[in-house]
Amino acid sequence: MARIKLKLGENEIEVDSRDFYVDNQTLGEIIENMSSHLPENHAKVVYETEPIVTSSESSVQSGLESLEDAEIFEPEFNEPVHIAPNEIKSKLRILETSRFFDSPRTVTETVEQLREYGWAASPLDVSKALAKMASNKEILKNSSENRAHYFVEALTAN
Repeated sequence: MARIKLKLGENEIEVDSRDFYVDNQTLGEIIENMSSHLPENHAKVVYETEPIVTSSESSVQSGLESLEDAEIFEPEFNEPVHIAPNEIKSKLRILETSRFFDSPRTVTETVEQLREYGWAASPLDVSKALAKMASNKEILKNSSENRAHYFVEALTAN
């Protein structure tokens, strides 16, 4: 899975590629297509006129490396970064923003999703953070079959 995030000023687009493959040949096209969804005259894709060649592989540099705020994480090839217990809540907020908790999730599912985002945390620490958020009514908790499920209440349009 690849995650592509374009951040131009206050505008931001993020794409999770669970259902498609991204390689160096299609990366420029994907970035250009994503940029077209940002407000007009705010997005500009800049291409190098001369390709940057690395001496070790003699290959063209990936387009993401030229973007200032681009983050690259490919879980198949990289080890996730361990996060401290005091950082877990902010990472859970990111999962919440990406609508991960729109359906009930277990601690195990949450730990796995954090790994997909490039973060490693112990299930115990994640469980504590989720339980504390539930007790503060920041997230909802439902227990069934001796398992806790955490979720956010979906806003319904009336």
